[in-house]
Amino acid sequence: MKHDLIIVLDFGGQYNQLIARRVRDLNVFCEVLSYDTDLEEIKSKNPKGIIFTGGPSVVTEADAPKVDAGVFDLGIPILGICYGCQLIGHVFGGMIEAAELREYGKADIELDTSHVLFNDIDEKNTCWMSHTYFVSALPKRYKNIAKTETCPNAAMANDEKKIYGVQFHPEVVHTPFGNDMLSNFLFKICGCKGDWVMEDIAVELVKQIKEKVGDRKILCALSGGVDSTVAAVMVHKACGKNLTCIFVDHGLMRLNEGDEVEKIFTQDFDINFIRVNAQDRFLGKLAGVTDPETKRKIIGEEFIRVFEEEGRKIGSVDFLVQGTIYPDVIESGTKNSAVIKSHHNVGGLPDVIDFDEIIEPLRDLFKDEVRKVGLALGIDEELVFRQPFPGPGLAIRVIGDITKEKLDILRHTDHIYREEIKKAGLNRDIWQYFTVFTGLRSVGVMGDERTYGYTIALRGVTSLDAMTADWARIPYDVLEAISLRIVNEVPQINRVVYDITSKPPSTIEWE
Repeated sequence: MKHDLIIVLDFGGQYNQLIARRVRDLNVFCEVLSYDTDLEEIKSKNPKGIIFTGGPSVVTEADAPKVDAGVFDLGIPILGICYGCQLIGHVFGGMIEAAELREYGKADIELDTSHVLFNDIDEKNTCWMSHTYFVSALPKRYKNIAKTETCPNAAMANDEKKIYGVQFHPEVVHTPFGNDMLSNFLFKICGCKGDWVMEDIAVELVKQIKEKVGDRKILCALSGGVDSTVAAVMVHKACGKNLTCIFVDHGLMRLNEGDEVEKIFTQDFDINFIRVNAQDRFLGKLAGVTDPETKRKIIGEEFIRVFEEEGRKIGSVDFLVQGTIYPDVIESGTKNSAVIKSHHNVGGLPDVIDFDEIIEPLRDLFKDEVRKVGLALGIDEELVFRQPFPGPGLAIRVIGDITKEKLDILRHTDHIYREEIKKAGLNRDIWQYFTVFTGLRSVGVMGDERTYGYTIALRGVTSLDAMTADWARIPYDVLEAISLRIVNEVPQINRVVYDITSKPPSTIEWE
């Protein structure tokens, strides 16, 4: 089945992947390409519309990223966001100037709601700005359709050529009308049908895997988390008993998690399952290592080495399946974006792997899309909505060097935290929550005696896609219950703190 396509041309801005995420939210397939993608490749994809993203460059500088000018002559609707808006203004002869003060944050905006881009949206609204430069004078044949107090041309339109620009960011949640505006662009301007749904995607992905793999043997890197579970079930539906799932218990799992994973895949699914107990091996490799990136690289390489060894025991193995998802790929660095952190199954892969090819069926999907695919595949809801857990496990929740003692303390505190959140009925409201072993020690008093114990940090966030997240507003009485249990039940801990930073500027995990 052929789906409508929107192409997002990436200029390196921090919110770029969210644009694709919002477009997909509206059931329109979206592909992110570099800004300098060849014009013939863009034409061959026959997109219904093109979106230019934001970016950190100054459009008037000689080395600023530009698109092939032929893009503007394709007759395809174009929407420029932030830098993309400035690029359109610059190309067509408008004036781009630096603002007296960099504008970052929420701003009041007045919209021309008679224009199709802002139909059925309140005229007086708020938006999210993040820029230093702006279009100070419109190009010929462009008209103003929005303004703020400090940005007179907050949006512009050339209806004849169907080219539009907005200085604000409609893709972030801080622009409340953003989805409505994108919907107007997709459906009223581009003429999209909105027929890209997860049930269809699940069927298509299974079919693609079956065609690619045929009767050859496959190994799946199974962590027991949502992503690898959905990937495993998907490949199993395509390939049946040619798939073997290998679960590496690296000693960095949560309390009792290794046993739970084994139970689920041996009892609930008819899948070839091998558990490799490699706790000592991983902890030995990680001994004395404090740098977060080094931890990730070590874990990523050791994962592959274990899979190679197990694969040789099985015999000839052609493919390795991993549960890599889109945020993993983006945060590990793309052509137009910096590395935020290397993921063990992306940036952490070693150079030499003893497999013909790696299959990553979920690589283009965001976390909530993976959950929808999981439900479409018939996976139990409790498993699909399980807490996200990073591939490197607790290694990136222990700040500094890793020891078994620290891991055991962290496991105990994390278990208490999760129990209390579930008891309070908040386990489906908070997207991710866990404890962090900070390594910090401080003075306390217990039983009239001085203590010098460790500090545990609680992290709780709300999110849809892991690209952005806000800290969860856990009720004080629940936080109090968690704190009391931790300091009373875990003797090494005498202080509990709560992390109230969002992403950005922080990441969800501490390392």
